[in-house]
Amino acid sequence: MILLIVMATALPGEGFALSESQKIGISKHASHKSTHKKHHARASSNTEDHFSALVVDAGSGHVLYEKNAGGIRYPASLTKMMTLYLTFDALKKGKLKMDKTLIVSAKAAAQPQTNIALEKNDRLPVRTAIESVVVRSANDSAMALGEALGGTEFNFALMMTKKARELGMKNTVFRNPSGLPDNKQHTTAFDMARLAIALRRDFPEYYHFFSLQSFDYHGITYPGHNHVMERYAGVDGVKTGYIRASGYNLVTSAQKDGYKIVAVIMGGSTITSRDNQMIVLLDRTFAQLAGQPKDVADDDPSDTKKNDSLEAHNVMPLAQGGAF
Repeated sequence: MILLIVMATALPGEGFALSESQKIGISKHASHKSTHKKHHARASSNTEDHFSALVVDAGSGHVLYEKNAGGIRYPASLTKMMTLYLTFDALKKGKLKMDKTLIVSAKAAAQPQTNIALEKNDRLPVRTAIESVVVRSANDSAMALGEALGGTEFNFALMMTKKARELGMKNTVFRNPSGLPDNKQHTTAFDMARLAIALRRDFPEYYHFFSLQSFDYHGITYPGHNHVMERYAGVDGVKTGYIRASGYNLVTSAQKDGYKIVAVIMGGSTITSRDNQMIVLLDRTFAQLAGQPKDVADDDPSDTKKNDSLEAHNVMPLAQGGAF
């Protein structure tokens, strides 16, 4: 059984409620026709309403838990998951080689932190670009990959959004390969779940990159940002993200006792609270799947005051029948 967990920030004081009727389409070839309606409102940047959460069985699409999962959010560096999807697609089709070197443009070199301090005309191996995007969340490497695949940042963003539609991500628009601030770049927890599922499903030969916790470049060892991977046995990816407007985002893939889950948090208030909230969700999900009794039903993972210390990892009831 494969599970997916997506978490993006819950409203303060709300209970830990489950969806029992939703389902997401996770077919490999979703309809190319978008049903996305034009959004006049920007993604929420209010600390009281930009948290969403979603738990999904990645094999069946059944929703096990959701809170504000359809709310429009800023993806921040979760955007790089699509940059990597298109990179893996190009590698798989032979349009790009792992040992190819990318010539770094002035625009790529000018990308702000986080980066690996690339300079104009540097030669960057594709493998190193992938590693630095996964581990360091390097904006300069993401731009180098985007320009290599799309020619320009604008064209690559169009490619990203087109692929999002093909994957069934109806409420996502990409504007750059890195996730740096852009008011028109937005997504939902549901859509990030679809992308996380697609990465594992479509590119099993490259998915191991998401489990990297460090990489070396020019004599420097860069540590990773995904501390849940260090703290929780069975976690094998996927990606962190942060800009001021989004809060702290996280997509996590984990497996235990034959179950595979992916978790996403969007809108955490701090790195620590986001990571602790994720661990609460992982513990609750795996415990419930194993048939263990629920400890405290009203413990809300979005309540950072309760969950920063993680004194108790409580399980949650699973929704029946619904899927996203």
